[in-house]
Amino acid sequence: MPFDQHTIMILVVIVVVIALIFDFLNGFHDAANAIATIVITRTLTPGQAVIMAGLADFTGYFFGGVAVANTVGKIINLDAVDAAGRALLASPDIKLTLLLAALSGAVLWNIITWLLGLPTSSSHALIGGLVGSGVAAAGFGVVKWSVVGTIAAFILVAPLIGLAAALVFTTAIIWLFRKSNPVKSGELFRKLQLVSAAWYCTGHGRNDAQKTMGVIALALAAGGFISKTAAIPHWVILSCYCAIALGTMFGGWRIVKTMGTRITKIRAMEGFCAESAAGMVLMATAHYGIPVSTTHVISGAIMGVGTVERAAKVRWVTARNILWAWILTMPLTAIFTAMVYLVLHALMVR
Repeated sequence: MPFDQHTIMILVVIVVVIALIFDFLNGFHDAANAIATIVITRTLTPGQAVIMAGLADFTGYFFGGVAVANTVGKIINLDAVDAAGRALLASPDIKLTLLLAALSGAVLWNIITWLLGLPTSSSHALIGGLVGSGVAAAGFGVVKWSVVGTIAAFILVAPLIGLAAALVFTTAIIWLFRKSNPVKSGELFRKLQLVSAAWYCTGHGRNDAQKTMGVIALALAAGGFISKTAAIPHWVILSCYCAIALGTMFGGWRIVKTMGTRITKIRAMEGFCAESAAGMVLMATAHYGIPVSTTHVISGAIMGVGTVERAAKVRWVTARNILWAWILTMPLTAIFTAMVYLVLHALMVR
């Protein structure tokens, strides 16, 4: 029997709260991506770095735009019907249970990979979660596979774009400063790295906060609180930026060493180039509504910087291990959240 409106409202509140917890963990998990280079190069202390990164994450709010949120909101078709015209997701409680399972699976994946020190993608954990719980709830027909396919393609495309952008940017910087004094240029890049790190964090906040907005908008629509075509409420936008900024401030220290030392040796100049290139990619993809992984982009950029100076400097074994973690994130979270959905649905059936 479908839930009454009061119960639906409580379920919506639970989904929103867990979505904001996921958003916080997204920032917590990805903090190392933003601060690894400036901490390793000793441009800032870890404490200074996370405060700067969190504040810069929040500045994404002032750039506006919800294109990425709209894309994420299209992954699951809440109004999908079968061949006979019957709704695949027949009631609000099924829709909300689907979203609850997706978020729960993504949260657990973030915690596990944080404990293991793996720089995996929170974004792809969320997307894999939506796919897995969607299929478990109503079959393959509720998933918009064209949207998922585009996102999945960027598992490989995003780091390659980051790598290519860093190749070009680093080559240009090396040429421009080829005759400069190494000591003076090193000091200059330490200062410039503050700008590049803030730039990257702004792109990170603008990209990743929007993904959670998309899920919360789905929950509000499923509960009947907004229409499917309504603009995302301002309180949702603001709360998502606040949650990811706070998560970044608390930091994800276990991943710093992997990002800052195990891929390639990072100095101030390399950090500046990697962050600048990654920031440009994130701003561009956010503008066009492509929900890429910020982890993938910065990892590719770091590899690109190392490749310019000497390909042998890049620890490709570490890069390969990270790549496998990227590839496996979506299918593993999809399988896990499908099981979570089945458990939650069984508990909620009257």
